[in-house]
Amino acid sequence: MSAPISDTPGNADRARASLEALRAEIAKAVVGQDPAVTGLVVALLCRGHVLLEGVPGVAKTLLVRALASALELDTKRVQFTPDLMPSDVTGSLVYDARTAEFSFQPGPVFTNLLLADEINRTPPKTQSSLLEAMEERQVTVDGTPRALPDPFLVAATQNPVEYEGTYPLPEAQLDRFLLKLNVPLPSRQDEIAVLNRHAEGFNPRDLAAAGIRPVAGPDDLEAARAAVAKTAVSPEITGYVVDICRATRESPSLTLGVSPRGATALLSTARAWAWLTGRDYVTPDDVKALALPTLRHRIQLRPEAEMEGVTADSVITAILANVPVPR
Repeated sequence: MSAPISDTPGNADRARASLEALRAEIAKAVVGQDPAVTGLVVALLCRGHVLLEGVPGVAKTLLVRALASALELDTKRVQFTPDLMPSDVTGSLVYDARTAEFSFQPGPVFTNLLLADEINRTPPKTQSSLLEAMEERQVTVDGTPRALPDPFLVAATQNPVEYEGTYPLPEAQLDRFLLKLNVPLPSRQDEIAVLNRHAEGFNPRDLAAAGIRPVAGPDDLEAARAAVAKTAVSPEITGYVVDICRATRESPSLTLGVSPRGATALLSTARAWAWLTGRDYVTPDDVKALALPTLRHRIQLRPEAEMEGVTADSVITAILANVPVPR
């Protein structure tokens, strides 16, 4: 019996080339931010979700819109505000006077790529409305589950410097995000390039005019996911991932370490990164490359450690330096 189309090596190679082309395509709209682009692609391969953190004006929204255009995916944006209701995200039953029946009106969550802008500005009740969608890939309204499209990714943004009027995400919801990606301010050279583009007439609201075209699609993602699932993981690598995560639970700087769900996430992202870089097996360097974005939001610092200037990234970096690397 012949192999399924998505499983053939040729399709996997074409899918890798298409996903690699995303960087060049997104660069037509977003200057720099390669790590964030790579993180979003890794999340799509792992069927995970992404939390983007950065100050206003660093192109977080533009980055997600450019990705959706380059991947030919449907995308919707929700601006999270204190008065946003769960039904504004998931949808609700609407009475139809003509038929005298209630019909379901889908909310913006029924899309491929949902941009949840400033997710920490809405109360926990509305934040939690995303939990079922993120975990179960479905929405239940009036007792009826409704499946979400595939692929489905939530890219949520939050501002790290403004806390007034915000509702910090609970640990249970933070753990549902596969990656937390920091979107930094651009370098001087990149910022000059941004200004030059705007001076030449670049309009961030018109991505088609910027020349962004679909370079990959759902079929490429399917082929890529099938190939990632076959990426070999040795027992030594599995043990390495577990040792890193167990070390966070024993760190004196932390009140909360990485759960087994976090260890599974690190293994998944390392496999996706290994495949993207052209290998069919995972190395310790793949684990190290994805450790910070995969684990930084899954640990909790002790208050006294925070006062001393310790950060989640510095704790994880120290652990990576101390956990023995398999040969």
